[in-house]
Amino acid sequence: MHLINDKNILITGGTGSFGKKFVSTILEKYNPKKIVIYSRDELKQYEMAQAFSDKCMRFFIGDVRDSKRLEIALNGIDICIHAAALKHVPLAEYNPMECIKTNIDGASNVINAALKNNVRHIIALSTDKAANPINLYGATKLCSDKQFIAANNMKGSRDCRFSVVRYGNVVGSRGSVIPFFKKLIESGAKELPITDFAMSRFFITLESGVEFVLKSIERMHGGEIFIPKIPSVYIKDLAHTLAPDIPLRAIGIRAGEKLHEVMIPRDDSRLCIEFEDFYTLMPTISFQTPIDYTHTQDGLVGNPINSEFEYASNTNTQWLDSKAISALLQSCDF
Repeated sequence: MHLINDKNILITGGTGSFGKKFVSTILEKYNPKKIVIYSRDELKQYEMAQAFSDKCMRFFIGDVRDSKRLEIALNGIDICIHAAALKHVPLAEYNPMECIKTNIDGASNVINAALKNNVRHIIALSTDKAANPINLYGATKLCSDKQFIAANNMKGSRDCRFSVVRYGNVVGSRGSVIPFFKKLIESGAKELPITDFAMSRFFITLESGVEFVLKSIERMHGGEIFIPKIPSVYIKDLAHTLAPDIPLRAIGIRAGEKLHEVMIPRDDSRLCIEFEDFYTLMPTISFQTPIDYTHTQDGLVGNPINSEFEYASNTNTQWLDSKAISALLQSCDF
C-alpha cells in the first residue's frame, strides 16, 4: 500500500507541468484523501479545475513568498511536494531578486509552514543546475536544497522528513526546447537555432519524473537527495530528429547556460550511494540521530561509489540515439 493512499497532499506550483501529471497519476493509481493545488495563477487554477473535477481536489490561491498563507494551506497536510520555482535561466539572470524571493525565501517559508503543521513527508523538486551552479537559477536551487536538508535538524521531536529530488530537463515541459523547436517547425522556419553543436543534456519524461518522486516518498529517511539514472541527448540530435531536413545554426550559449549539465559533481562523490536505478547524496551535515543511507525506507540496499565519480550529461553511459528520441517524442503529449 503506497503512502499516498488516504493522505492529504499539497503541491506548491501545482498548476505546472509536473503538478498536472502528478495529479493525474495519483488519481489514476492511488486513493488520496485530498489533493491541494497551491499556486498564484487563478486562470491556471480555473483551467486545471475543469480538467480535474474529482471530489478530493482543492484549489488554493497563494504564493510561496507568503508565509502566513502557506501556514493555512499546510494545515492537516500529510505530504508536501514543493514544485514552485522561477525556472527560466536567462530571466533569472536579469531579475535576480525575484528569483531569490521565490526560490530561496519561498523554500524557507515552505519549510517553516511544514514544521508548524507537522507535515510528515516533504519533498522539494530540484534541478541538475543546482550542481556546481554557474547561473542564478541553479544557485538559488542549491540554496533551496541546502535549506530542505538542514530542516531535518530543525524539526525537534516532530516526525517530519525533508528530502530533495534532483533530475534533468523534462521532455515537453513548459519552457523546454522541444515545444520551442516544434513551434518553429510548424511556423515554417528555414533553420533551427542551436546554442552549441556539442551541447548535451539529461532528459526525463514527465511520467518518469512523477514516478520517481512517488518512489522517493516511500524511500526517504529525510536529509538525502535522490537522483535518477536517466539518459543524455545531444541537442543537435534532438533537433535533427524533429526536423531532419531543416539546417541547424549555432547561435552561442545564452546567459547563465552550461555546455553540459552535472547532477553529481566529483566533489560530492564521497557522499554518493549507488542503487540499481538511482543515486542518493547523503547530507554534508550530521543529524542528532544517525541514519544509514545505504538502506532506503522501502528496503533497497545501495553501495558507496568511487570517490572520483561524476555524473555528467557528456560522460553519461546512457544515450538517446535518433530511434530512441523518436520513440520518446511519440510517447509524449505536447
